[in-house]
Amino acid sequence: MLTKAERTKQFILETAAPIFNQKGISGANIDDVLAAAKLTKGCLYGHFEGKEDLAVQAVDHMLQNNGEKMLYTISKGKTAKAKVFAFLDFYKDPINTYIKGGCPIFNIAVESDDNFPVIKEKIAGVIRHGQELFVSILNQGIANGEFSEKLDPVVYAFKAVAAVEGGVVMCRSMNTAKPMAGLIKSLKAELESYVV
Repeated sequence: MLTKAERTKQFILETAAPIFNQKGISGANIDDVLAAAKLTKGCLYGHFEGKEDLAVQAVDHMLQNNGEKMLYTISKGKTAKAKVFAFLDFYKDPINTYIKGGCPIFNIAVESDDNFPVIKEKIAGVIRHGQELFVSILNQGIANGEFSEKLDPVVYAFKAVAAVEGGVVMCRSMNTAKPMAGLIKSLKAELESYVV
């Protein structure tokens, strides 16, 4: 059971996360968060040292929630193929993402590249971990006889994630989810070609 202070901090992070995801770390400001949360500066500064502390913790919150949601989605698959398909389907609607503003991993990665080294390292760790998980699922599929050994798990995992993340950005820029459906269908067909 969370204390009142912990609930307030959680509420601030839940309010701040989509603001940082939509406006970026540089574009979002404390006043945006205060207005959305309907809190005073004193309340906010009782939980965070300043904007940078709030940004880092909001990023942690987004990454944790994204990771948990993704793992839950993938875990529903009973086979390696089903797990990969669940991952791909997670991105089927790039316009209405579960955190407003698009994929937080991609958004934060782009902005933090040159400006926020601490956050950049967090994102790099999430991406590395995600790639390792994806590769392990594909390797398990090969070991189980589900996929041919001709499948290169490292190449396919990188290609799928890069394509989907790029697809999210392009679809959001063009304000249409339609191209994503074709991309996901193509990635699924490629994986199907390795099914034994």
